[in-house]
Amino acid sequence: MTAQSQSPGYPGTRTGAHPWLPRLTLIVVTILILSNLIAALIAAGYQIYYDGLIYPGVHVWGVDVSGKTPAEAAAALNGQFTYPQLTTITFRDEQNVWPVSAADLGIHFDVERTVQAAYEVGRHPQLIASLRQQMQAWRQGVVVSPVLVYDQWAAEERLLQVAAAINRPALDATLVTNGTDVLTTPSQIGRQVDTRATLDNLNAMITRLEDGEVQVVVVETQPQIVSAEDAAQTVRTILSSDLEVFVPEASDADPGPWIASREALSQMIVLDRAPAPGGAGQVYTVRLNEDQLHAFLDPLSPDLSRQPVNARFVFDDASRQITPIVASVTGRELDVPATIQLINQMAPTAEHHIPLVFTTLDPAVPDTATAAELGITQLVSSSSTYYYGSGEGRRANIATAASKFHGVMVAPGEQFSFNHYLGSVDESTGFEEALIIYNGRTIKGVGGGVCQVSTTAFQTAFYAGFPIEERWPHGYWVGYYDSGEGKGMDATVYEPLVDLKFTNDTPYWLLVETYVDLANSTITWKFYSTKDGRTVSKDGPYVTNTIPHGPPLYEENPELAPGQIKQVDYAVNGFDVVVNRTVYRDGEVLYEDHFFSSYIPWRAIYQVAPGQIPPGGEIAGN
Repeated sequence: MTAQSQSPGYPGTRTGAHPWLPRLTLIVVTILILSNLIAALIAAGYQIYYDGLIYPGVHVWGVDVSGKTPAEAAAALNGQFTYPQLTTITFRDEQNVWPVSAADLGIHFDVERTVQAAYEVGRHPQLIASLRQQMQAWRQGVVVSPVLVYDQWAAEERLLQVAAAINRPALDATLVTNGTDVLTTPSQIGRQVDTRATLDNLNAMITRLEDGEVQVVVVETQPQIVSAEDAAQTVRTILSSDLEVFVPEASDADPGPWIASREALSQMIVLDRAPAPGGAGQVYTVRLNEDQLHAFLDPLSPDLSRQPVNARFVFDDASRQITPIVASVTGRELDVPATIQLINQMAPTAEHHIPLVFTTLDPAVPDTATAAELGITQLVSSSSTYYYGSGEGRRANIATAASKFHGVMVAPGEQFSFNHYLGSVDESTGFEEALIIYNGRTIKGVGGGVCQVSTTAFQTAFYAGFPIEERWPHGYWVGYYDSGEGKGMDATVYEPLVDLKFTNDTPYWLLVETYVDLANSTITWKFYSTKDGRTVSKDGPYVTNTIPHGPPLYEENPELAPGQIKQVDYAVNGFDVVVNRTVYRDGEVLYEDHFFSSYIPWRAIYQVAPGQIPPGGEIAGN
């Protein structure tokens, strides 16, 4: 039964079957350990042998440096790498080239760092990695790239030298005048080397250790003004002939013409910049300098100005209308800015005969004015003075002076000046010699009798109630004025210093009429306007401080015979006079004023034959 219960089983499953298996396992393990030990010993020996040497299979740029010390490898490599010395890199800008060696661009072979890179092959910080590198070098070889040093500062410095030959600013075309010659220069396109972009191109070539051309990257800038020829032609036209300005429709009294020479015009040329047609760039525009044209034209203005002249009228008392007796005159004024504008329009053309431009000055009172428009409806004041016994010269001068005022129009608010309308008193303006008072003497002088006219004007303004702004009494009392208003109501004038002035302080125009009655030796002033309710009260004259005239004076006259006596001046006492005026309007006092006159004494003067002055007589002039 026991024998029958045993199974046949498998070989080796029974204990004690194949007793050699454990021994075989031990042998295999021992061999593996010994193999590894031998390999380790070999590896250790390999490491020890190549300590300080470059591992086998290491090449640098075709040079085998296996088993060499760094010093030996450096010696073997020196002179082998010739790229920096023998390679030429050429910078190109259009047709211009600049060949430069790689060495001059700061490229050189760093032997020490290259040898160090070769020596570090198989010497990784991790052992396994080191062994793998050593095995790869031994089996396949390892090529170590040479270490190049590239000094970009040196390359940039060399490129800047190239750029110095390329860079240039953008220049506009220019135009200058040399006297009357016109010179132009062409424009220039600006060029600027883009250093960074060019260095990028260079770096790519150096990285590949190539030679060849590097295109210099240049940025171009277009000038604003490409050509000055059109402006030059304009300037040549301006300088082609002298420029003449003239008064259009000139009268015989008008001066001119006036010439600006070509040389003077050349000094006035001004170039301005303006957008070019189409908006691309700019162009020159040409004009003459306004300030210099002002200096040319401004001095002409005074002689060319003509003040407008109001029409003169007389008033018809029956129809209450005014009739012109002197036509109005339109004035003019040189319009310098408009003339300058016209010159700058015409000067660039072939037309250099240029009319001056004037502004028309209309008179305040044209000869078409009506009494209703001016507010002239009635006589508001009238005064007359007398000049009995006056000589022919004085009578003529009174008539001449009075005619200067006949028909004059005085605007509302205007100050009337006697001297303004009288003008110069001399023979060229129609005045004659007559007796005048000068320096205490009655002598002959041009204009004697004018003060008769101013005295009458003063009295008319006095009773019109107008404010008297300026009035001067005579220095000596004149008997002509005793008739009529009497003392203190005279007014002397002496152009241009001593004047008679009053103001038309009403809202209406004032028409002045003057009449001379030669037969009756009277002069009359009339004021026509519209009454505004004024009335005038005169108080005086009050005479005070009378100063006796003193004894007569004598002077010798060789034309007189012994015993003859000729009286040439008559004695008048000196005195002060006050005349008061009260002006009312609608019964209320508008204002009061006081007219003070001081007359100095005037001694009689006699002429006698030489040596005939009476004993004790005072000689005139002493």
